[in-house]
This record gives sequence, structure tokens and C-alpha cells, in this order.
Amino acid sequence: MNGYQRITAAIDGEWPDTTPVMLHNFMMAAREAGVSMREFRRDPRLIAKSFTQAVERYEYDGIMIDVDTVTLAGAAGVRIDFPDDEPARMIEGRIDSLDEVPDLQPVDILSYGGVQVWLEAVRTLKHHFGNEVYIRGNCDQCPFTLASLIRGIQGWMTDLMDPDKEPLIHMLLEFCADITIQFIRHMAATGAHMISNGDSMAGPELVSPSVFHRFALPYDRRIADLSHELGLPYVLHICGNTGPIIDDMIATGADGLEIDYKTDIRVAHQKLGGAVTFIGNIDPSGALALGTPEIIRQQTLDLLNTFVDTPRFILNAGCAIPPTTPSENLRSLIQTARDFRR
Repeated sequence: MNGYQRITAAIDGEWPDTTPVMLHNFMMAAREAGVSMREFRRDPRLIAKSFTQAVERYEYDGIMIDVDTVTLAGAAGVRIDFPDDEPARMIEGRIDSLDEVPDLQPVDILSYGGVQVWLEAVRTLKHHFGNEVYIRGNCDQCPFTLASLIRGIQGWMTDLMDPDKEPLIHMLLEFCADITIQFIRHMAATGAHMISNGDSMAGPELVSPSVFHRFALPYDRRIADLSHELGLPYVLHICGNTGPIIDDMIATGADGLEIDYKTDIRVAHQKLGGAVTFIGNIDPSGALALGTPEIIRQQTLDLLNTFVDTPRFILNAGCAIPPTTPSENLRSLIQTARDFRR
């Protein structure tokens, strides 16, 4: 099997010939290709070059094409900082109050250069690899998290506690859903094999499970449904210990959940029950960036043995891999997966 076939099998619940590996390694790929993050986010050819060289160097199965977590926020008018060698980040929200939401005008995300760069990079990589390597088109942010960036995180968290503001909260979430949906439709047209999103501001480390259920789940479910309507599998990622909301994450209808390393893998194994594909979840910082090849091998074996009874498993880090990760640690992760026998 090639990489595309392995990951397709894992998503479909069929046994691959060996454990598939799909990495969240955009920062490391850029660093090893000698590309700064400023160059990376501006030039689709350099994004494609970075990922192509990483696949050739490490021989893994699937590329998660990520650029940063604020591209859609930038398209929506949020002020963004663009450091030379770090991912872009929000400076401040676009609105000071939910009272401004009715005045927000529709956004055409293709008018924003960062979106065009991202889409072109996916098209380039799909053209280069065809159906040899699996191409996962990440789509930046789900509506709840995008809303937090537009409103400003502190103000958003306060607003969520005020029942009188619920109509305006949903109005902003609808505004954000339109933006996310645009990106998914454009991403599907690139030829990507899979769509994925993050909704990390909706995780239990920031809001209660009841807030997730009321304000994030309905929109996350809509995004997953759209991906399926477009004929593509869908993966959802949320940072932190997602154990308290994993049932609701499954209820989104996502084909796969990219689980953060803070989540107990045995809880995830029990909850997913072989019906949803687990993606993850080696600690990207404490283990991959700062550990040793032997630590990586042992953690990977623990993960592989936990999910030994299901084909719905794709090995990855639990979140973005730091650019300073030693290459021998990444090789240990991949080689352990290749050598593992069920």
C-alpha cells in the first residue's frame, strides 16, 4: 500500500498493511527546508517545497497542510501580526461589542491573499503526489473559535455567560459559519482527499462542556455534514483534555478526531469504539521536541498497543510539532509504527 491507500483504509475501517502516519509538522517542515514562516505563509511554492522535502526525508503517509490558525480571522478583518519565524497571531479582535454584529458585512475569503496562498499550495501538492500521498486540506478554524477571534477572546468568554446575548452570539456564529463554509468549498475544489478543522477555543480547558454542546456542536456538525456532501471525509481537532466532550465530538459526525496529547488515550479508545478514526496523539513538545528516541518509541508503542484492536488509527502528534524537534525523534516515531505488528 502507498500512503494514500493506508490512510484511506484507516478512515474506512479497513486494515492497512502497516500503521499509517500523518503529521502535523508544518513548522518543522518549513524549518528543515530553510524557509522562514514569513516566506512560508506568502508563497505556495515554498509551502509545497517544504512538505515535499519532508515526505521525501521521512517517508510518512499523509500531509496535513496547515499554515496558521488566524488566516480566516485575517480574512474577516481581525488585526494580525506576522512574525518572521513564528506562525501568525491575532493582535486584537475586530469588534468591541456584540452590538456590532448586525453591522458586519459578508466576507469574500478569496479576496484575502493568505487564503489564496493556502489553496494554491494544496493544489500544487495534490498535483505533485496524486494518489500516492494522502492530502489533508486543513481549513483553519471552526465557527466558534473564529467568533472568539473576531470578538476578542476575553470579551467572547464573558459574552457566553450572559443569556441575554445569546441571539447575538448565534448571529456572530452564523457569520463565522459562512466564512468557514466558503473555505471548505474552495478546499474541496483543490482535489484534497480530506477536510479538517480546529475548534480549540471550544475545548474544556477554556469553556464548559455545556457551552461546547450549545454553541459549538451545532456548527461543527454542520461543517462535517458539508464535507460529506462534497464527498470528502472530515476530521476535527480540539486542543487540551477533550475527555469531557469526546461524546459531543463524536456526535459532530466527523470521520476522525485528532486528539490532543492531554486526553487519556484509554478513554479515547473506549469512547471511539472503533467507529471513528483516532488520530494522534504523541506529546509534541514534552516528548517529540524535548525527549529522546527511546522515549518516543515507548510512548508510540503504548499508543499502538492501546489501539491494536482497531484499524481506525492514524499516528500523529497530539498537536502541531515544534520546529526544533530533532529529526531522530521523528524518525523514531515513524520507524516504531513501521515495525509494529498487530
